[in-house]
Amino acid sequence: MLDTFKKLFGFSNAGEGNRIVVNCEPLETRVAVLEGKTLEEYTIERTGQSNIVGSIFKGRVKNIEGGLKAMFVDIGFEKNAFLHFWDAIPAALDGGLEEIKRSSTKKRKRITSKDIPEIYPVGSEVLVQVTKGPIGNKGPRVTTNISLPGRFMVLMPLNDQFGISRKIDDPQERQRLRKICERLSVPEGMGIIMRTVCQGKRARFFVRDLRLLLDQWEEIDEKQRTGRAPLCVFQEPGLVERTVRDFLTDEVAEVLCDEEEMTETMRDLVGSISRRAKKRINYYSGKQPIFDKLGVNRQIENAFHRQVWLPCGGYLVIDETEAMIAVDVNTGRNKGNKGNMDKMILETNLEAADEVARQLKLRNIGGLVVVDFIDMKGRKDQMAVYRRMRDRVRKDKAKTQVLHISQLGLMEMTRQRLNESLTESVMEPCNYCRGKGTVKSTMTMSVELQRRLNLVFQRQGDRGRDLIVVVHPDVMHRLRTEDDAILVDLERRNAGRLTFRSDPSYHREQVMIVDAASGEEIKVGGPRED
Repeated sequence: MLDTFKKLFGFSNAGEGNRIVVNCEPLETRVAVLEGKTLEEYTIERTGQSNIVGSIFKGRVKNIEGGLKAMFVDIGFEKNAFLHFWDAIPAALDGGLEEIKRSSTKKRKRITSKDIPEIYPVGSEVLVQVTKGPIGNKGPRVTTNISLPGRFMVLMPLNDQFGISRKIDDPQERQRLRKICERLSVPEGMGIIMRTVCQGKRARFFVRDLRLLLDQWEEIDEKQRTGRAPLCVFQEPGLVERTVRDFLTDEVAEVLCDEEEMTETMRDLVGSISRRAKKRINYYSGKQPIFDKLGVNRQIENAFHRQVWLPCGGYLVIDETEAMIAVDVNTGRNKGNKGNMDKMILETNLEAADEVARQLKLRNIGGLVVVDFIDMKGRKDQMAVYRRMRDRVRKDKAKTQVLHISQLGLMEMTRQRLNESLTESVMEPCNYCRGKGTVKSTMTMSVELQRRLNLVFQRQGDRGRDLIVVVHPDVMHRLRTEDDAILVDLERRNAGRLTFRSDPSYHREQVMIVDAASGEEIKVGGPRED
């Protein structure tokens, strides 16, 4: 591992204020990326858990579903991986990349989705890479379009296309990188993508990066040729190594780690390339926990709140559902200048756009996102909010697409979802409310209990019975203080007798009715009986 990363890193002058903070604990490693004092990225990795997104497997096709236009591949997990026909076709460069035409590129036979069942029949072996980890009861999603990310470029060993990230917007820099790309000795049939971090770097960094990636591919190819499916032929590096690879750029002024051994490991990864870079990796030896010292824990806690406050006094309400993420923007305490309400609304919406982009990254949530901005009369203001959101999501490593604000004041956007969200990874559904987030009120429970008792008394031969009713203490308080007269009347009308008992171990919605004479529980439809 050390040899691999020693070859990857080259640094120039560090930026101001940005930090990577690493907290190592026995059961969990946490990495936070700060821009100034603001938490922008947060990732955790727990003992016994591994991130398989980016890992490469030699799998075996188990079955093909023509209606879904997909196949299921055994890669050694409990649930088979999902491979859509379109993910099995050689990929074209997406809209975020500019394709570079090379004279040596040969035309390939065009493959369509109809050809996939013949290329990969049931029982055949296939080399796949995980693009989306298992979420909930769904297995991982995979592709045959293998890519190996390096420090400055991404190697595509089975695709001969070349491209440059469109996030590099300087024409002269693009032209320089294009020339370097054309001179690189890339084996026939392979392609590369120049990453955004390439800006300003010398050609020797790219040559070294390419050599490393080719060596890595040779090891993968050897494993997949000699091993039997299902087999993992490449494991995506751990959290700290991925962080160093993806985030430790010129904009990062300092890396702080609270474990001495891990600090030395990171220094070894980059120290042989640049003494200046090595000096930016420091060990934190303070007594106060590092995340508390830098105010990270407080910001992490806010990531789980439904309501997020904005500097202007407005706030967001963020709701995660199965199908989409809904974000509501409110003016809150921001009353602004009464003489210029439009300015106040624009200010709130601009801050909301900044915070929505940040929260999507921080919470690692995605899919379909709908933001309900405060209604703006002017199209100019709407465009300003749209441009602000579009600019902010450019920093996001997940693929995003932002649409213009609709006539209803809604902005629709999508964000690539690769793993479980932060909430899903550290929390589980509440056993009390069963994931609903709400429970029935004591008044509702009283109403339902009265209906249930009436049903019991109305049964043939049940009039005049003595019943014992066991409920939660909160419900008991309601029955004693507000509904006692109603229950006395219920006893009188049915010539029965009710004895109430409370049990703090009961769920708020749980009720048990027992025949006092026989001691047997009486089952009847109504509130929870478990």
